[in-house]
Amino acid sequence: PVGFGRRDAPRDADKGGTGSAFPAGATKLDEDIAGGLVPERSARGHKGSFGKLLVIAGSLDYAGAALLVARAAGRSGVGLVTLAIPESLQPLFSAKVIEATTMALPEDDVEEIDPEPAMARILDHEHDAVVVGPGLRPGLATTELVRSLLRIAADTDDAPLVLDAEALRSMATMDGWWTGDRRPAVLTPHAGEFARLRAGSGDQQPDDGDLEGDDDARLAAATDAATTWGSVVVLKGARTIIAAPDGSAAIAPFENPALATGGTGDVLAGAIGALLAQGLDPFAAARLGVYLHGMAGDAGRDRFGDAGMLASDLPDGLALARKRLVAASERRSATKRLGFAARESGTAATTAVPPSTPGIPGDLR
Repeated sequence: PVGFGRRDAPRDADKGGTGSAFPAGATKLDEDIAGGLVPERSARGHKGSFGKLLVIAGSLDYAGAALLVARAAGRSGVGLVTLAIPESLQPLFSAKVIEATTMALPEDDVEEIDPEPAMARILDHEHDAVVVGPGLRPGLATTELVRSLLRIAADTDDAPLVLDAEALRSMATMDGWWTGDRRPAVLTPHAGEFARLRAGSGDQQPDDGDLEGDDDARLAAATDAATTWGSVVVLKGARTIIAAPDGSAAIAPFENPALATGGTGDVLAGAIGALLAQGLDPFAAARLGVYLHGMAGDAGRDRFGDAGMLASDLPDGLALARKRLVAASERRSATKRLGFAARESGTAATTAVPPSTPGIPGDLR
C-alpha cells in the first residue's frame, strides 16, 4: 500500500511499462541477444588488447560531460581512454581523471579549439575509436573540427566515431554532411537533436510524427535517417531505437524515468565508444551499449526509485550489467553442453541424466 513493492526488470510492456505493443520491423533486444554481442576477453590480454578510445569532449561549463564519458568507457571494458580537451583546460581535467590520460588540443582563443592543428594532433594519437561532442563549446571552430573528423582523406584514419551532443548540433548546420567518404559512425541524438538534424542538414521531412511517444513513428524516422545518412542512428528515449544503414533495426525494452537527468546520454556515448574500440561493428556496439545502459539504469532505479538517480551512478552499473550478461551466456552454454537445451513441447528426452551424475552443477537456472 505504501508503494515500495518490488518490481521486475526490465520494465517493458509486459512488466509494468506503457502496455503498448512493440512495433513490427524491429528486433526487441533481450539478454540472449545482448549477451551474444559481448566481446570476448582473452585470459592473456593486456590493456592494449582491449582497445584505445579517444574522447574529444568537455569545456569549462560542461566539464562533467567529458568526465562521465571517460568513466563510462572504462567501465565498459576498453583498455585505454585518452581525454582530449582545450589546452587551457588540461590542468583542470588532469586533476579530475584518474585512470584516463589527457591530451591538450591547440587553441586559437581561450577554450576555442584551433581545428587544423588540433586535427593534426588527433591523427598523430593512436586510437581505435573516437567519441566527439559531449560538453564541447559551441562555435564555428567546433563545427570545423567535427567536419574534419567526419571525412576520410589521404591524411586521416578510418577509426569509427560516436557523435553526440555538440557534434550533432554542429552537423545540423552542414549541408550534405553524409555524402562522400566518411568514417563509420554512430549518431546518438535525443528527439530534439534528431529533429534538428533532419531539418537543418537538408534532409527535410514533412512530418516525422511524435518522436517521443509513438514507437512506430520513432522506428520509421530512425530507419529512414540511418539509410539516408549511411550511419547507425540511436534515437534515445523510452524504448530507444537503434537503426542501421541496411534497414535493420532494434528496440530496447527499457522505459525508465530515472534516466531523465543530465549526463545519462554522456554515459551512453562512452559505453558505445568503448565497445567500438574493442572491435564491435557500429550496429553491434550501439545495440550492446544501449542494453548495458538500460540494465544499469534499471539497477539504479531499484536502488534510488523513479527520481534522484545521478548520471554518475550509472558507470559502475555498466560493468555489473556486462558481468550479468556474461554469466547468463555461460550458464546457457553449460546447459546446452550438458544436454539441457530447450526442446519443443512433446519431444521426449533421449537420455535421462541421473540426479547423482558427477560433475553437473546443481544450479543451472
